[in-house]
Amino acid sequence: MRIIISPAKRMRIEHDALDYRNLPQFMEKTEVLLEYLKGLSYEEAKTVWQCNDKIADLNYHRIHRMDLYSNLTPAVLAYEGIQYQHLAPGIFSAKEFDYLEEHLRIMSGFYGVLRPFDGVTPYRLEMQARLQKNAIVSLYDFWGDLMAQSLFSESNCIVNLASKEYSTCITKYLDSHHHLVTCVFGEMVKGRVVEKGTMVKMARGAMVRHMVELQIQDVRQIKGFRGLNFVFSEELSNDNIYVFLKGEGKDAGNIHEGAKF
Repeated sequence: MRIIISPAKRMRIEHDALDYRNLPQFMEKTEVLLEYLKGLSYEEAKTVWQCNDKIADLNYHRIHRMDLYSNLTPAVLAYEGIQYQHLAPGIFSAKEFDYLEEHLRIMSGFYGVLRPFDGVTPYRLEMQARLQKNAIVSLYDFWGDLMAQSLFSESNCIVNLASKEYSTCITKYLDSHHHLVTCVFGEMVKGRVVEKGTMVKMARGAMVRHMVELQIQDVRQIKGFRGLNFVFSEELSNDNIYVFLKGEGKDAGNIHEGAKF
């Protein structure tokens, strides 16, 4: 079993906690992307990043002094988003870190597939970015099936806690040999399951922590998750979608057409 999650936009350099264990497995591809980014003008880079001048200035200077092999931080400690705050990897035990390293994979537009203790440096490059001045206009094209095949070579069961932006790198290459379970964290609103962005990110991080703490090996065991007042809904779930409802856990209604997953 492998668990996939999205990266976060906010990153940090952390040297005081733990050392990184390995370099990311697709460094040659990352080097190509770095050279591409270095070849962009400021305005072109800003268009790729879709951000304000403050963020663009920070990242434009960052890429021109970026060293992919020095001053690195373990990936799971480098990302600072809401999901990672609720995952809270900084307080795991050695046994829990070992589970995390074996089972968790972080999808990245810049690095491809990251193991938790792969050494990374702060970057900005979202999977949906539209590239400039390049025959490849999409990171989905750039990575192709490489990320999916990397995961499939490790396990035929994937727990999907990533956003659609990143899980698409895997789902479009699924076949009958692989089982992907997508977790939905929502609440019933007028008979529909509706997900709310911030709460979903919190729940995804809490679910990873739940799996780590219980050392879960069978995907069906995650149905026992009760974090953040979510409860598994047997009625609304199937083999490929596990729905967790916020509240008292009473199944209300069915999944209506147009439900936000």
